[in-house]
Amino acid sequence: MIAIRASSLSELFDCPARWEARHILGMRMPRSGAAQLGTALHASSAVFDQSRLPGGSPATVDEAAGALVDAIYRPEDDVDWSDSDATQREAEQIGRALHARYCTTVAPRQEYVGVEVRCERIDLPDLGIALTGTTDRVRRTPAGLGIADLKTGKTAVGTDGQAVTRGHGIQLGVYELLAQHALGLDITAPALVIGLQTGKTAAAQRVGTGEVPGARSALVGAEGAPGLLEHAAALLKAGAFYGNPRSNLCSAKYCPAYAGCRFRS
Repeated sequence: MIAIRASSLSELFDCPARWEARHILGMRMPRSGAAQLGTALHASSAVFDQSRLPGGSPATVDEAAGALVDAIYRPEDDVDWSDSDATQREAEQIGRALHARYCTTVAPRQEYVGVEVRCERIDLPDLGIALTGTTDRVRRTPAGLGIADLKTGKTAVGTDGQAVTRGHGIQLGVYELLAQHALGLDITAPALVIGLQTGKTAAAQRVGTGEVPGARSALVGAEGAPGLLEHAAALLKAGAFYGNPRSNLCSAKYCPAYAGCRFRS
């Protein structure tokens, strides 16, 4: 039984060789400054939202931002800020601005019933794989319960103010499965992507949302049409960890196996 983290499934399909290097061979490299800023925003927004769950003691925007500062200046993993477009100080400024916008414009419109909902494991014995991971949020909507997932980056929100949802369906579908299993409740509402755009100027620090209905449909497939989980299981069973030199992440900056990769020629 091979365990797959929900956050890594998209990477498996993008470049199996990079996925193998990270998740099977355990090859590591320092995190980028951009990735750590995303981690910091996840941490601070989670503190804010968790404090507002039933029985909690609501934290202020500034109090919750303390988690962002800790993640930037006292990270748990090695971070290479020299290869980032922003210094730690600039990352803090960007992060504080986006954190405040999230807390004042997005969070008040949501009714969360779970924050950082962890699912230890879902075994899929017929496929020989297990899924693990943490779902950012579970929210209550008129259509029932649905997940919400925070996405950060320089292109997280379009010029129309809507979060970019394309390319996130696989991951969102797995998060729906994980949340449903962890809570024992049906997830029926569309998934919500919450985009936090990490631009350096105020105009480029956009915050927006976008919905993705039926995120699980591509995972489970239908009669005569295998779903992506079946394709993933077949790939892992065969050990077919081929490289994808056309991947946008095919570089020494993102792949620990880049230097010795035989698929780049």
